[in-house]
This record gives sequence, structure tokens and C-alpha cells, in this order.
Amino acid sequence: MLQQYIRYFTYKVIEALDIGSVEMVNLHQNLLTPDFILIGLLEQEGSMISKLIETSYPENKNLSIQILEKLFADQENQAKFKGSTIQQIQLSAETEACFEIAQQESKKLDDKFIGLGSMFLALFDKRAGHVSDVLAEFGLSYSKVHEEFEIMRGGRNINEKDAEGKLDVLDQYTTDLTDLARRGDLDPVIGREKEIRRIIQILSRRKKNNPVLIGEPGVGKTVIVEGLAQRIVKAEVPNSLMNKRVKILEMSEVIAGAKMRGEFEERMKAVKDEIISAHGNIILFIDELHTIVSAGAGAGGVDASNMLKAALSKGQLQCIGATTLDEYKKHIETDKALARRFQPILVQEPSIEETISILNGLKPKYESHHSIAFQDETIEAAAKLSEKHITDRALPDKAVDLLDEAGSEKHLMLSHIPPVIRKLENRKNELIQKQKDFFADQKFQEVAHVRQEILELDNKIADEKSIWKSEISKVDTWVTPDDIAKVVATWTGIPVDKILETEAAKLTHMEDNLHKRVIGQNNAIVAVSNAIRRNRAGLKEKHKPIGAFLFLGPTGVGKTELAKALAEFLLDDENRLIRLDMSEYMEKHSISKIIGSPPGYVGYDEGGQLTEKVRRNPYTVILLDELEKAHPDVFNILLQLLDDGRLTDAHGRVT
Repeated sequence: MLQQYIRYFTYKVIEALDIGSVEMVNLHQNLLTPDFILIGLLEQEGSMISKLIETSYPENKNLSIQILEKLFADQENQAKFKGSTIQQIQLSAETEACFEIAQQESKKLDDKFIGLGSMFLALFDKRAGHVSDVLAEFGLSYSKVHEEFEIMRGGRNINEKDAEGKLDVLDQYTTDLTDLARRGDLDPVIGREKEIRRIIQILSRRKKNNPVLIGEPGVGKTVIVEGLAQRIVKAEVPNSLMNKRVKILEMSEVIAGAKMRGEFEERMKAVKDEIISAHGNIILFIDELHTIVSAGAGAGGVDASNMLKAALSKGQLQCIGATTLDEYKKHIETDKALARRFQPILVQEPSIEETISILNGLKPKYESHHSIAFQDETIEAAAKLSEKHITDRALPDKAVDLLDEAGSEKHLMLSHIPPVIRKLENRKNELIQKQKDFFADQKFQEVAHVRQEILELDNKIADEKSIWKSEISKVDTWVTPDDIAKVVATWTGIPVDKILETEAAKLTHMEDNLHKRVIGQNNAIVAVSNAIRRNRAGLKEKHKPIGAFLFLGPTGVGKTELAKALAEFLLDDENRLIRLDMSEYMEKHSISKIIGSPPGYVGYDEGGQLTEKVRRNPYTVILLDELEKAHPDVFNILLQLLDDGRLTDAHGRVT
């Protein structure tokens, strides 16, 4: 009887029916009912129906398991009632009705074969019997599941028996951002209206409708695409983008395990074909777009970019890219044919005010995660201190990381159980086990002794916990600007009092501190101290160095020692002094030692001796020893350092 229907089913439906039949035999039954069809649909490896249920009802993450348990419980009861005689497998009248309904569902969807979705939708019909009551009992409705199934299909039709196996390609190599947005798994996107509007504008073009976001790492390129996915879910986009899905291509997954020649190309072609067959309902997002240029090009293969060019040009495949300006110039701009298929959107670093707005939007998520609270001043401190002291990263990423780490540190402080309590609890568990062993051996006297020890331990644990809780009660549960400053100090090595600007008393006695190491030289110490105090009082231009001093005098009078004393006073560590012996810079070409070798020369990737040290320790004292021995061209490059407090290395990075 089943054979007459099999020719209409996809391979995935046949597989589900096989699983259901096995479970039926295991329960000593011979009548294939719709209950076993649903069991098979839910028990399939990587079950599409389970995903469909979870996506339709994200508030109940274990709904599929609950339905499965209910079906098994009902069938086990029936098996007990009916007995255990197994005869030839037969289809119930309800199952035959389900097959007829599934065929009607597939025709409505313009499918040539009955797929998993059509079969599942058929089970909602009252003619399916008991299984439809189970679905209704768990709150599943035909209309909601049907709507979600249409979105999941993305406009693709099942015109081959193995069509659903091909649909797995996208699930295997991509992540659905719109699905994550629908479940509320994405962080809120604050601002970036201009960039999102520009993406929508480019996506609405007829051809070459592929935007590429270009910006420094950490400015929020990926978040902008997440914002687009959230707008699609909220129906805040033009009709041309309604119900479209944004999928991230996981290039590492496509490449992983592709050992044989042509295997990578086969996977990329399968992904491309599935997106094209969705008739524009899928937007592909490629983070780190430059990776497609060389991906798969080894051993005579064709790289991913060449495989996508034709589809991108014709508008068959819509793609959003994201990459840095350097990588765009290096990999995309050099391939003119690829570059003309993308429309660049420059993503600038947000201002401090915009960063504060972004942090305020993210604040509830981080408060919930760490079980703490952030003061409003803390949000402002994270934005301002990260901008001021962390120079090698971009906003808002560095400010968000500051907030996250400060929250993590406060949470650990409040929740970390002292080692004393842990030891006592471990000892108690050992005694409980010993008590059980004595009881099993009927050594009741020893049981009484151990019980007494456990009672004494309970009292000790209670006392220690009382002390611990009283100490915790003194700890402020709010994350304050001081906590942010401590994290900045950990990252950069800048003393906390410098960050918090609480060093007024220390600066008042600066001369006394320096005189402890440098005896005499009163005029020089007073001049240096006054310059430092003026700077800390704010009487300076914003980007100038704290001070530039030229110490003159014969050998042995204390020039280098004063520099070390200054480093110890300002940084609490004389080893934070960066010392350059300028006698090593007597040649004209020695400029490359300071800022790094130019492109094409040996050592280009290593960076400069000075610029690299300052990048790693941005708050530091630089000693240019024996300055007069340096080449005149070296003096020219130091003018920029002395005047603006900045140097640009051979990579174009400003230090």
C-alpha cells in the first residue's frame, strides 16, 4: 500500500517514514499511524521540522522534545493495551488521509514532490486523528507554522526527489541572521541610520545591487547588517525587501575538509545555485569579503570570487560584503571586474556622543548577563577613557569591551566563593560518602561519629558564609568609573591615578620625589616638575606630548638618571622607559629603524623600533640618549614627535 505513494515523496520524507516504521516495530505495533510519521519527522538527523517548530515558537525551546515524549508515552500505552503481536505493516486510514492532504499541500506550494513541510502541515488536519490533537494541545497552529515554512523555503520549489538534501547546503554553510533577529538573539542596533538606509538603497537597485561596507576593525560593520536583518523582521523595509532572509556565508566551513580538487568549487556552486533558485529571497552576507578572492584558488582551482562574478553582475545573487580599507585596496580594488560589481559604503568610527548612545542601548544586555548594574557615569567613562587611552582600536568596539570586562570583574568579585568554604564543602562531601559506606557495612558507631563531624562542619561552613556575605555586602554592586579605569590600567599599563586624575597631592610634592633619586640639579627638577604640573592642569594643546625636555651637560651629572626618575614617578616603574641610543642612528637610512622599513624591503612586517614599542605602551617616557650623534634626517622625523606627539609608521598607522 505504501509503495503507491513513495514515488511522490522526496528522499527525506521516505527517510522519516523509515524512522517512524522502526519506532512502530520497536513498540510491537503493525499499524503505521500519523503519530509515527511525526515521530520520524522529529527524530531525523538535523530535523528540519524541529527547526521549523523552534523558529515558529522561539519562546519554548524544547517544544519538539516535549511533543516527541508525549507521542511515545501515548503509543507505549496503546502497545500495552493491544499486546505484542507483530504482523505485516499496514497503513491506517488516517495515514492514507494524511498522504492525500500532503499531496494537496505540495500542489498549493507548486512542488512536484511531497516534501517534509507538506507532510508536516498535513498532520494539522483533523482527519489525521490523534496527532492533530497533540499538536493543538501544545499550542501549534497551522497558520503560524505555514507562514514560517514559507519564509524558511525562501521561494524555492521541490522539483526533484533530492531537492531537500540540497536545501541542507545553505544550513550547513550559512547562518540565518533574520532567524536570529526573529528569536531576539541579536544585540540592539543604535544609530547607523545613514548606513542602513544606504544599504537598502543599493539592494533595491536592479543590477549590481551589492553593497560592501568598508571601515576599520571594530567600527560596527557586521552590526549594521544585523540592523538590516532586524528591520526586515520588524517589516521596517520597502516591499522589495520584505520577507527576505540575510544569511552569513561561513567561508571557513565551505573550505574545511575540501581535500579533493574540485570539492570546494562543488560546495560553492551548490550554495550559489540554492541562492539563485530562491529567486532573490536570500541576501548573502560575506564578512571579511577579501577572503573570497583567494579561497579555493590552490592547486589550480577557481577562487570563490570568480565563481560569483557572473551572478553578482546579472543581479541573480544579492550580496553584502564587509572588509577593512586596507584589505579592500589590496584584494578587491586590484580586481577591477570584482570591484565594479560592488558599491562601497564607508563606515566611519562613531563620535564619543554616538558611542555613549550605543552603550546605553547595549547596557541592559550586559547588566542581565553579568547580574550587575552600570552607572550612567560609567557609560560615559567607558567611551571617553577608551578614546583617550586605547589608541590602536576603534570605537565603539573598544568601549563595549571595556564595559564588558568591567562587568565581568565586578560579577566575579561578587560571586567568587572563598577557597576556605570550598575546602570545607569538599570535606563535607567526603564525610557524607564515608557515612554511606559505614552504613552499608553496618558500622553504626562509626556512622554516629561521622554524623557528628558533619554537624561540626555545617557550623563552620555557616560561620564562613556569614563572614563572606558580610564582606560582599560592603562591595558596591554598581560598576563605577573607577572600575572602568582599573580595566584601562590593566590593558595599557597606565597607573589608575593618572587615568582618574587623582594625583594632585602627588604632583604637589613632585620635586621631593625626584630629589630622592637625583641629588642636586635643583633648577632642572623644578623646570621639569612645573612643566608636568602645567600639563596635568590642562594648560596644553590637546594632542601635544606631556613634555619635551632637552637635558644638557657633561657625562655623569644625572641626565639619564633624571629620565629614569621621571618614568618611575609618572608610571610607577622605571623600566617603562623607552631608551634609544642615537649613536645607532648616524646613517641616513637608519630612519627605517624608527618607523619601520618601507614596503618591499626586508623587515617591513616587523615595524619600527620606536613606533612598535609606543604602540604597545602608549603612555611612556622616551629617552633619546646622545642625541647629537644622530643623522640630521633623523632630527627631521623627530620634529613631528616633539611637536604633535605622534609618528606615522611604514604601515601608515599613527602612533
